[in-house]
Amino acid sequence: MKNDEPFTDGAVETEQRRGGLSRRSVLLTVGGVASLAVASEVAAQPISDRPPAASTGRVRLVVNGRQHELDLDPRRSLLDVLRETLDLTGTKKGCNQGACGACTVLLNGRRIVSCLTLAAMHDGAEIKTIEGLETNGELHPLQSAFVEHDGLQCGFCTPGQIMSGIGCIAEGHAGSPDEIRFWMSGNICRCGAYPGIVAAVADAAKRA
Repeated sequence: MKNDEPFTDGAVETEQRRGGLSRRSVLLTVGGVASLAVASEVAAQPISDRPPAASTGRVRLVVNGRQHELDLDPRRSLLDVLRETLDLTGTKKGCNQGACGACTVLLNGRRIVSCLTLAAMHDGAEIKTIEGLETNGELHPLQSAFVEHDGLQCGFCTPGQIMSGIGCIAEGHAGSPDEIRFWMSGNICRCGAYPGIVAAVADAAKRA
């Protein structure tokens, strides 16, 4: 009995014996012609109709006391500029949505999450990151307090915790453990090192 079922060796042999075009070869030919037509249309598109390339603008930043003049895409976040352009990778990219606080830096003395702000918005601003805290080889008092009170485990959130802690103390919000917990609540520690973090901020606040 003759096998005419599709997708079987018998069916393929039948098509070949018929000497005509198979359904598969017709579909392949039509698909190839369509692809060439689309490619030709894209190549022929005038340059003026294509999406414009991203423009850049000059931005001046003073980071950890050092002046920088940068040509930046205005869509870049301050966090990405610090990490990818200035190679200051101490500032961490955690959630990148402003929810974890790992990217906290000081902008003109005030703490901010650097993932939620554009670098181009801060022309002329002074920025301090974790790399700028040490002075003449000496740790910042809050850095020393974190070490003394075991305020870290894996350390990923620590730069943001310390920068936020400096802001918390400067704002006068480190008067009690409860106050510190409230005003540091935007900085998340997945390891749960909160008791040490609160103790470190309280200790540094007393020394300030």
